[in-house]
Amino acid sequence: MTELQGALVVLRPTTTEDVPALAAIRGTPEVRARWRGGEDLAAEIAADLQDPDSHAFTVRHGQRIVGMIQWYAEEDPEYRHAGIDVFLDPAVHGGGLGTDAVRTLARHLVDDHGHHRLVIDPAADNAAAIRCYEKVGFRPVGVMRRYELGPDGTWHDGLLMDLLAEELIR
Repeated sequence: MTELQGALVVLRPTTTEDVPALAAIRGTPEVRARWRGGEDLAAEIAADLQDPDSHAFTVRHGQRIVGMIQWYAEEDPEYRHAGIDVFLDPAVHGGGLGTDAVRTLARHLVDDHGHHRLVIDPAADNAAAIRCYEKVGFRPVGVMRRYELGPDGTWHDGLLMDLLAEELIR
């Protein structure tokens, strides 16, 4: 994988050297509430990096690691598409870095991997994430009821969003 240059961020393949910084970000209350995890977030992230079906990029702003974005692909030719997941340090929320990271990866998936459709699935109550994804061109498809088990032990709704290649806001 190569480094991807956005307008504000650089996405580079995640390495084991990135794990401590990413675990610290995942451990912030705001991120942990959405991404959850066990007692050893560093071990979980390191294990995720071994998953051959997921492709992780560390999000950098200047010289600082500010998050991670990853993608996976459904390769069945009749259903081929790619999906994206992202988390950023709450200290940089609201500065356009998330939008730039998602846009940069979406451009890569469309232009370099030939995907005609991308999906993302934020929590239905995550208004900031939904606005971020809409700025890239993602559109709501529908609410997935009781989609995800929350840290409070109850089921929470998710929002399925998708983007067709021609809808990507470059």
